[in-house]
Parts: sequence; C-alpha cells; structure tokens
Amino acid sequence: MRLGLLIGVVVAALFGAVLTAGVVVKVVTDQQAAQAQAVQNTGCDAAIGPTSPGQAQTAQGQASNLDGQQQQIVQQIIAVGKQRGLSPRAWQIAIQAGMTESGLRNLGYGDRDSLGVFQMRPSMGWGSVAQLQDVGYEINKFYDVLLAVPGWDQQRPGTSAQDVERSAFPDRYHRWEPMAAYLVQHVGQVADMVGCGQSVGLALPANQAAARAIAFALGEQGKPYVWGATGPNAYDCSGLMLRAYEAAGITLDRVSQDQYHDGAMLPVRDAQPGDLLFWAYDPSNPNTIHHVAMYLGNGKIVEAQQTGVPVHVRSVSFDENELVPQAVRPGV
Repeated sequence: MRLGLLIGVVVAALFGAVLTAGVVVKVVTDQQAAQAQAVQNTGCDAAIGPTSPGQAQTAQGQASNLDGQQQQIVQQIIAVGKQRGLSPRAWQIAIQAGMTESGLRNLGYGDRDSLGVFQMRPSMGWGSVAQLQDVGYEINKFYDVLLAVPGWDQQRPGTSAQDVERSAFPDRYHRWEPMAAYLVQHVGQVADMVGCGQSVGLALPANQAAARAIAFALGEQGKPYVWGATGPNAYDCSGLMLRAYEAAGITLDRVSQDQYHDGAMLPVRDAQPGDLLFWAYDPSNPNTIHHVAMYLGNGKIVEAQQTGVPVHVRSVSFDENELVPQAVRPGV
C-alpha cells in the first residue's frame, strides 16, 4: 500500500511538471513525420484549440485541470499503448474517447449498463462487470476494437473514437482533440505530436496538404467562373476548393455549406494558409453559407468569386461583411 501511494505521488509530481513546462517558440515549418510506426498525422489538427469562438480555455489549461485519478488514467492509456507498440495517435484517440465518455474516470455507473472509463456495456459483449471496472482491461479492449477499424489512423482522432464508441452524438469527441494531443506530447514524451513543427498556442504554420492545395488553386488563376463547374476549364467557388484539396489527397464535399463541416474549425482570425473561409447571408447560421475561398496568409485569398470574374487572388479583411467567424482546416 505504501509503495502504491509513493508511486502515485511520483506520477502526480511528474505529470504536474510536464504540464507546467513552457511552450516552445513558434517555428514555421512544413508538416513533419509523425512519431512511431510511420503513422502520419493528417494535418495540423491537434493543436487548433477550441472549435467555437469564445472558448478561452487552452489545451494546456484543460490538461492542468485534471485531478489525480484522471492523470493516472492518462498515464495508463499511454503506458498500455507503448507496451503494445501502438502509435501516439492511438493513445490520443483513447484519451479523447475516455474524456468524452467518463471525464477520464473509472465510473461504476452510466447510461443503462455502461461502465468504466469508456462506458462499455456488459450486455453488448464488451466484457463482464468486473472486467469493465478494471482499467487495464478497459484500455486494452478499447485498443482491440480501435485496431479493427479500417483506416483508424488516417482520419481525425475524434472520428476514430466515434467508430469505436458508436455514440448517438458523434461530433462530441472532437472537443478534447487539443488537450489529448497536448497530453500525448508532454506526458507521453512525443516530439511534435501535432505535426506542425514547433508552435505557440494557435499560431500554426501551413501543412503539406495545404501547400499542395494552395499550389493547385493558384495554378487555376484566370479560368472562368461557371456556376456548378468543378474544372478543369472552369470553376465555381466550392468546385475550386474541391479540386484543390483533391490534388492534396483530401476529399471535400461538393457545395460550400457542406465543406464547412469538412475539417476542424478554428476562429477565422487564427486562419493559416490553406484554411477555408466562408461567407453567409447570416454569419451566425452556417445554413446560409453561399461562398467559400482559400486563405493564403498575409490577408489574401484565392477564389472563384462570381460570373464574369475569373479565378483570382484578392485581399480580405476579417471584418468583411458576411464573413463567417469560423475558418475550417480540411482533412482533420
């Protein structure tokens, strides 16, 4: 008992130390290779931070608020992942799922017969009641199911968490993406988990996919705007974005209203090159979106604007009329 208490104190101390360490200075680089087993990050997704304007809490702040039980479960998720030789992305997915389902607590109750960190149900074949109160068993079971998901490591972590949990609220797992990535990087000692080079807060550089999309879009300058066109000889606004990101290996929906949901959201003023900007008749209502363009950085966008105006680059203001307050980073 004393040894267990001592270990818990040491773990808590180490956890606190890594969480209070200062962030490194931003260096603008291309997306780097992910850690472990050549599993690649799909973009600079994990450090984006809150997806709704007005949410002030940072990933570091969220992580610092975890109590002792939550910290220990994070440690166990990472430890089991390392023991099994799984990539850091798998640890991140498990942390996001656990935080969403139970707040990273080994609960003895839940919806219907749900139990434990991941709210697994004995009646659905996840294990016995005793097993679903054993944190080690729960984590291994989560990883077993995750590994059976096709392409689990090639999509946004919250999407993979949903594929395991099969929740009626699939988007909620994305909320903890920044915090989970922060924990993997600092507690799991994974360099540059977010795949964006070194960064400070929301100041993110463009990634490789964005660079390819930008290159394509700029190469289409001068081609005419035709409503409904998706290239190669003419484009409408969403058609240009569709083909630009297709060239980068990322599939977007066809129309601008749907493209608004094709990635991670972030405050428009924190947009980076390659992010999509949207215009709506009512900027607070995504259902009224009518235009999309690609941000190039330095107050510039490339767009297929309207009939009679060819694909072009122009200046943009974040105070521009009808500009939606969220930007979208495709593919993450």
